[in-house]
Amino acid sequence: MIEEVPLLISRVLVTATLLAFTSLSEVAHAQLIDRTLAPNAAGEGIAKSFVDQAGVGRGSDTTPASSIFIIDRDPFRAIRRGRQLFQRKFTRNQGQGPVTGDGAGDINTNLAIGAGLVDSCAGCHGRPRGTAGAGGNVVTRPDSRDAPHLFGLGLKEMLADEITADLRDIRRSAIKQAQRNEQSVTLSLESKGIRYGSITARPNGSVDTSRVEGVDPDLRVRPFFLHGGTISIREFVVGALNNEMGLRAVDPDLAAASSGRTVTTPSGMVLDGKSDTIEAPPSGTNEIPTSVVDFLEFYLLNYFKAGTGEQTPVTSDGRRIFMDIGCARCHKPDLQINRDRRVADVETTFDPVRGIFNRLFATATPLFTAVNDRPEFPSLKRPALKPFLVKNIFTDLKRHDLGPNFYERNYDGTIRTQFLTTPLWGVGSTGPYGHDGRSINLTEVILRHGGDAQDERDKFARLEDPYQGAVLDFLNTLILFPPDDTASNLNPGDRKTIGFPQFGHGSIKLTVLFNDPSDPE
Repeated sequence: MIEEVPLLISRVLVTATLLAFTSLSEVAHAQLIDRTLAPNAAGEGIAKSFVDQAGVGRGSDTTPASSIFIIDRDPFRAIRRGRQLFQRKFTRNQGQGPVTGDGAGDINTNLAIGAGLVDSCAGCHGRPRGTAGAGGNVVTRPDSRDAPHLFGLGLKEMLADEITADLRDIRRSAIKQAQRNEQSVTLSLESKGIRYGSITARPNGSVDTSRVEGVDPDLRVRPFFLHGGTISIREFVVGALNNEMGLRAVDPDLAAASSGRTVTTPSGMVLDGKSDTIEAPPSGTNEIPTSVVDFLEFYLLNYFKAGTGEQTPVTSDGRRIFMDIGCARCHKPDLQINRDRRVADVETTFDPVRGIFNRLFATATPLFTAVNDRPEFPSLKRPALKPFLVKNIFTDLKRHDLGPNFYERNYDGTIRTQFLTTPLWGVGSTGPYGHDGRSINLTEVILRHGGDAQDERDKFARLEDPYQGAVLDFLNTLILFPPDDTASNLNPGDRKTIGFPQFGHGSIKLTVLFNDPSDPE
């Protein structure tokens, strides 16, 4: 039996307001303590122990308390659990600590030596508070790298994967045409309105990739890391756990895919080891249960996209000027996903009436179908897999040469000259700027552009001050926000609450969507 999700969610929202004011213990901060280890009168911190969060392992959709069961049947609990794991301060007893070598080794081949050591994912991605935001800095390169925010990470993964599929379909078509016509065929590589150069196929099945632009010759778009180095959220999670926290996750999915097999992760990402080089997990003693990786991956797949601040005639003019001078040639504002694997979308906008704490209000919309498959279990919540227009992302997921002001030194003496177009959503909240954090404000990072963006940079530089200011005002409307401090249709808050604004300020309260909202994470 399939239940319409809008009806399902509307029933939940009937009780959301009451629950919002009677379950205030879910308000959280960047980097959370485990209150089972550190009890406190405020009732602050993660409600479950690490053992309870890991549950009974991966299991299946018929194994209660397993990661697959919770992801498939209680997905909003899975998201919240992933969030709590992301914010958790890991302990030495849980495996946190220096990796083998403790900072010694060949930095030319093992950049993780410069990754630093933290005890929480939020140690690098923690601003604004309680978010998968920005804020960290590591010396994996001589001039350092700034940790980008992770808002909308799942949308980036899906866009890159679909673009890759399109480009490889074009490659297959070119080979078939060349073999059928017995002569070389050149086809343009284009997906979602983005051009990646062209490819020439020969009758013998070989291809000439010398005119491919902005992507590797294998045509795989790698959306993670500022230079475009990683395919999937799962690889990103496992690598960060090991390199940044010394926590080894000997992940079976990455182990299988890196050995040439095809694997679909619990979040629906297909890792094809025959077509792609998948990063192998660390070897040695496993310190992180696979279920924990599952929850972290699912959390980041579904993590909220960035918000938009106050819109004025000046910011509207700034957006128009931004487009007119050509910035959108690379910073494309909107991109379409064909099959959205998330279970919900959250739209966060400026609303001085309903945004009772920070003048922002978030609206959660369900993107799943409920299937009542077994009477003894809660319904399956399957992603609807419908198209979704990603607005205000401002990227082309393509590498560009922005000139020597952006070049990066490597420890082995080489120079990196190309970087992915940084999505601009959130840019109003994430200074300083550049992959290395060496540009102190938006004006400086724009003027730092050269190379492929020289014309656009020069047009901005020639603008009179009011017009430059309008562009900057527009960019500053692309913001990040703290979900636990942002009122929403799940918890609108109430100014009359005793202790406001420490209490009752509203939040994006996923707890009200749990199968059992009385059991907090």
